[in-house]
Amino acid sequence: EVHLVESGGGSVEAGGSLRLSCAASGYTASLYCMGWFRQAPGKKREGVGSIYTGGLLVSYVDSVKGRFTISEDKVKNTVYLQMNSLKLEDTGMYYCAARSRDGCSAPPSAYVDWGQGTQVTVSS
Repeated sequence: EVHLVESGGGSVEAGGSLRLSCAASGYTASLYCMGWFRQAPGKKREGVGSIYTGGLLVSYVDSVKGRFTISEDKVKNTVYLQMNSLKLEDTGMYYCAARSRDGCSAPPSAYVDWGQGTQVTVSS
């Protein structure tokens, strides 16, 4: 079992930046993918991006490409989501999730372990 804890959320004006962290503990040796997801009120949870452990491949949803960056610190077992040029539509609860097999761009239902989420609010 893997335990995930997100942090770094908050309120920011449009155009601003935030960096989210996802600290993993437990059986982290089994991890293959770490994904970031978000859910706005009244909307379905959607993928933001994912990273193969070891940082070999990172992917992003089109709406955040060029603005968001996923990175990892293997020593700290932590994955980061750097969010720049934030827009109003980036508002939502952000979650990290872990997957122990291939297919990092899989939908939320394919991820097993989830953090509790951290709120990001972008205002004008």
